[in-house]
Amino acid sequence: MTSRKPLPVRPVRTTRPRFPWHHFTMCFSSTPRGARLARRLAGERLDAWGVPYGGDAHDAVTLTVAELCANAVRHGHVSGRDFRLRLSAEGSAIRVEVTDTRGERLPAAADTASADQESEGGRGLVLVAALADRWGWYPCADGPGKTVWAVLEVVSI
Repeated sequence: MTSRKPLPVRPVRTTRPRFPWHHFTMCFSSTPRGARLARRLAGERLDAWGVPYGGDAHDAVTLTVAELCANAVRHGHVSGRDFRLRLSAEGSAIRVEVTDTRGERLPAAADTASADQESEGGRGLVLVAALADRWGWYPCADGPGKTVWAVLEVVSI
């Protein structure tokens, strides 16, 4: 007869930081292929930082990256200019920043009522607002463009 330890019922929040400080930055072509590559590399980085594939936290951050990068390609595209993805993890939070070079097209506040059920687009920032603990944007200080950011708190496993 062997004795088994009971499995934990749910994750417990601790005051101990989940992550040491991590940082990832890369520029991608402002194309659907660049957005897809950004999402995949973000998933790889998250897994390397201890946020495993298939987990709720991994899926939420990856979807946030995908939506922000797709918005940069669709709404922030300027011919010949790339967009930049920056991920940083510190404490128990992951910050996603996507910078494009189109400063005149600013993101509007997410509104679920304005997201038409029949249209193919228009729900990206609604998803970001639902997944992220907070999000926003700021103009680039070093040139044209803007940075859209989102912060997601990751519960300890």
